[in-house]
Amino acid sequence: MLANILLPLLALSGTICAASTFKKRMDYSEKGSVKGVNLGGWFVIEPFINPSLFEAFGDDIPNDEYHYTLSLGKELAYERLNEHWGSWITEADFETMSGIGLNFVRIPVGYWALLALDGDPYVQGQLPYLDQALEWCAKYNIQAWIDLHGVPGSQNGFDNSGYREDAEYLAWFQGDNLNKTYEALSIMSERYGGANYSDVVAGIELVNEPLGTYLDINTIAEYYDTGYKMIRDDLDLVTDVIMHDAFRDQNYWDPYFQLYDYWGVVIDHHRYQVFSTGELARTIDEHVDFVCKQGADTASEYHWSLTGEWSAALTDCTYWLNGVGRGARYDATYQSSTKYGTCDGINDISTWTDEQKQNTRKFIEAQMDAYDQGAGWIFWTWKTENALEWDFQRLVYEGLVPQPLTDRQYPNQCGY
Repeated sequence: MLANILLPLLALSGTICAASTFKKRMDYSEKGSVKGVNLGGWFVIEPFINPSLFEAFGDDIPNDEYHYTLSLGKELAYERLNEHWGSWITEADFETMSGIGLNFVRIPVGYWALLALDGDPYVQGQLPYLDQALEWCAKYNIQAWIDLHGVPGSQNGFDNSGYREDAEYLAWFQGDNLNKTYEALSIMSERYGGANYSDVVAGIELVNEPLGTYLDINTIAEYYDTGYKMIRDDLDLVTDVIMHDAFRDQNYWDPYFQLYDYWGVVIDHHRYQVFSTGELARTIDEHVDFVCKQGADTASEYHWSLTGEWSAALTDCTYWLNGVGRGARYDATYQSSTKYGTCDGINDISTWTDEQKQNTRKFIEAQMDAYDQGAGWIFWTWKTENALEWDFQRLVYEGLVPQPLTDRQYPNQCGY
């Protein structure tokens, strides 16, 4: 519905871009070259993005896609998810993205779309829709990363991996899970990293958000090394290889992958400031100063890097953001005894004060400027059902994301 509203407005303003195929891959050495969005909640469903899919279970709501499909059984799960895959993202979305100045999408895909494992409840059928999405990318001059967002055993225990679990139960490195991950990565890379999509697929991301603060970081590094060599040597592809920072500090990966053989490595940073009480306690000026410092530090990184996830969120109030049945730290209903404010009306822009709107626009503009010090940014996420702080499309419509993207109501916040 929102796309139907945005497109006529953009067409009238003359901002719709001419559609053409890319002549070369994205140049990550060029500051601010990437301006994109994640297609979250499409091939990996998340309760905070797609609550209606989960609310249908009534009092026994599953935490993640694994338990969603387990509860429904394969036949019914496929029926519901196939309908979702065919409607959540459409060609109109790509036309709108192009019209508002975006040139990039990051597409999360779970291993189960690529590889069926015995005993898994997951269902398949996602890949034809992904193929179609890449055709739309070519039509509207948009490039893509294909991101292995969930792996066997879970790499982080978050619902965005397909399976939510406490960290001590992570099983990615147990049994045959790592070998199966390589198998899924090989299928994904061979299908999307080759000649058929050479003008569209700018990179393959080896895994999303491995929990490097808990899992053995040396094993993660070995996985990165082997995954890189699989793509470059075994499959003989020239696709750029994307490595998430594994929640380590900004320059942590500088000593790794420095030989000439490791050409085309891109480090993916995810930047949020709402998942701890210390971050929530910051003033808007402190939020801005923090991202400005991140941007300044980008110049010291050895590898190409960009910010592959960020949002407009200044609170963790979004429904189910912290997991099904969990409240928010911001209003002291989850993991906090300090109340920083109320979550009432967080998704209803009509209830926002002028100060809330101004602070959100300031924060968005500062992040764009900061992350442009690297190769650019990819917002999480393009659309949600009702999570305003995380919904790029709605934020554009409400005037909180600049249009054009270079417009600034609060210029020079970072002083670059």
